[in-house]
Amino acid sequence: MSQEVDHHRRRLLATLAATFGAAQVMAIGGAHGQPGSPPKSHPIAGGPGSNASFQSPKQIKAGDLSVGYAEDGPADGPVVVLLHGWPYDIYSYVDVAPLLASSGYRVIVPYLRGYGTTRFLSEATPRNGQQAALAVDVIALMDALSIEKATIAGYDWGARTANIVAALWPERCNAMVSVSGYLIGSREANRMPLPPKAELEWWYQYYFATDRGRAGYEKYRHDFAKLIWQLASPQWHFSDATFERSAGAFDNPDHVGIVVHNYRWRLGLAEGEQKYDALEKQLAVGPPISVPTITLEGDANGAPHPEPNAYAAKFLGRYAHRTINGGIGHNLPQEAPAAFAEAVINAADG
Repeated sequence: MSQEVDHHRRRLLATLAATFGAAQVMAIGGAHGQPGSPPKSHPIAGGPGSNASFQSPKQIKAGDLSVGYAEDGPADGPVVVLLHGWPYDIYSYVDVAPLLASSGYRVIVPYLRGYGTTRFLSEATPRNGQQAALAVDVIALMDALSIEKATIAGYDWGARTANIVAALWPERCNAMVSVSGYLIGSREANRMPLPPKAELEWWYQYYFATDRGRAGYEKYRHDFAKLIWQLASPQWHFSDATFERSAGAFDNPDHVGIVVHNYRWRLGLAEGEQKYDALEKQLAVGPPISVPTITLEGDANGAPHPEPNAYAAKFLGRYAHRTINGGIGHNLPQEAPAAFAEAVINAADG
């Protein structure tokens, strides 16, 4: 372990001790996925709810969007970009960002297209939720912020987007942390039916394929999101205040259009934009990822997700998998912020 790596780790553990208590920090300090080591359990440390909001909400023009984002940490620190999923928002990282910032990282947490304060610059731009578009948004944001290279981390839509950035632009990605592993999709593969029990887990995808589903999500988007939170994280007892803090992000005028298009596009029921065709062709073959990677999974994830052994071979560089125990569900960074922050630092620093 280099002196720089050890310095980042010591600063993180000191912050965790001050925030969560020494006993819990001993748990997080005692388990590390080593390069090339087999998957192992990684005990959770700390807990959510220490921070009510972000320090610095900002807005910047990037590509097709005016991106709303939060920022924390020193301006000259190594950069980490944290990407949220559906139906969540940047507050999934409200406890992760300060931990990384206190360890010397510059942390960028953007609202994805269709969420929060992110807006399209032109009414003429298609409200497109296909996977390549979200990844191009991240590259455009990095360009706008003059960020040459960053560690990219995410879950759900954010994990898929991190996967794509790492696979197609490895020169821009220092390392990656991905909840539920490898999520790059293929519309051709999605044409194949699954066994009935597996299809049931994707009920909302088929709901969104109908006009009734779009109208239902438009009318009941907050109730819908809360239901997904409960199903995807059955042991996470979040408060009404915690949910309402994020629910405002779904009032974005493009939210329903982006979400519905995303799921219809996956099933081949909606077209993407021609400008992304070349990228989608590369993604359709399931490209491997060569950057240093740590994958994470909660032991109580109620959302559809692959088993770690199904995707381990996709990662060709330094790689480790960690299962986070303690009733941790789909929204892993918000439910287990200390474990997520440590994974980011381990992936970034080696």
